[in-house]
Amino acid sequence: MVVAAAFTLMFVGFGAAYSFAAFFAAFQTEFAASRANVALVFSVAAFLWFSLGAPGGVLADRLGPRRVTLAGVVCLVAALGLASVATSVEALYVTYSVGIGVGVGLTYVPSVGAVQPWFVQNRAFASGLAIAGIGAGNFLGPLLATWLIGLAGWRAAYQLLALGVLVVAGAAALAIDDDPARHGAAGAPRTDRAALPGATLGEALRSEAFWILYACGLIACFGLFVPMVHLASFAQDQGYGEGEGVALVSLIGLGSLVGRFTIGGLADRFGRQPSLALMYAGLGGMLIVWWLARDYWLLAAFAFLFGAFYGGFVALSPTIVMDLYGPRAVSGIIGFLYTGAGIGTLFGPPLAGAAYDRFGTYSAPILAGAALSFVAAGGILVLIRRSRARQGA
Repeated sequence: MVVAAAFTLMFVGFGAAYSFAAFFAAFQTEFAASRANVALVFSVAAFLWFSLGAPGGVLADRLGPRRVTLAGVVCLVAALGLASVATSVEALYVTYSVGIGVGVGLTYVPSVGAVQPWFVQNRAFASGLAIAGIGAGNFLGPLLATWLIGLAGWRAAYQLLALGVLVVAGAAALAIDDDPARHGAAGAPRTDRAALPGATLGEALRSEAFWILYACGLIACFGLFVPMVHLASFAQDQGYGEGEGVALVSLIGLGSLVGRFTIGGLADRFGRQPSLALMYAGLGGMLIVWWLARDYWLLAAFAFLFGAFYGGFVALSPTIVMDLYGPRAVSGIIGFLYTGAGIGTLFGPPLAGAAYDRFGTYSAPILAGAALSFVAAGGILVLIRRSRARQGA
């Protein structure tokens, strides 16, 4: 039940966030806004949810995940409801961006953390099932939003989504719990965090490996979320319909689901850090495919494979943190690591929109994102080489 609740919270939260692609054209038309300004609505939200992962986890440790995720659900509902009556892009920054960012930040890490105490042998598999809610939301959220917009318009679509979030995510938040001992469950009992092995947050922040991982995530995320925001508009620029463009964004979500379920097992066999380097290189390669693609089938192939590499990256990063630093402060370390991804996401999509507004093409941001992804892959190879040198010493 806890895994299902965590899956649902991530499915609803990220579904609401990634449905933004379906509203992009409506915002441009309604508010006569540039692509850079509209893209910033999503980027601010993503920056906030990445940045709030660490404090959200700390609050969940102190207050319990139920209270924190319920607060997150309230923020999500308010964001969608208030966005439906927005009269400007600036109003969307205050309503959608802040509400979605805080809402996802208060539901994501606390719900993932709540799963961990309930399992011992199957913990990784249970976590994978829960986190798959992100990919499912990425896949279905844009499609559902497109259908609702066609049915009732974008403002009513947001109101209907707000109602759905209240009912579905509210029920999931009431079901979430992180204390098996309270229910006499057979999972691992709660343990004093200070008694666990591994590094403290301060020790991790003073290590070279952390900052290599941080830098790689930061620079890769400049290009990572550009397709999430701009791929639908890019497809329309090539003459495809709005629905076909949004379907490409959903294919990214479908690919990420596949990546989350398949990459982990392969990484256990071939090495997690080399696999992470491969994920970054794959993202760069797929961005080059996007730059070359004009036929819809090639755009669809790009979207699916880009999503698979993205899903693998998301699945591997927390595991590598666990490998390097142990369980003592793993949630806090992951939360701080995600702030780098938040910075990259804050600037990447708006800069891509500004480049399009200036030059009438996405070529420069796509190629820049590819180059940065390859640099990130090289950074992981540096980490591997230095880790092996230390082991040899």
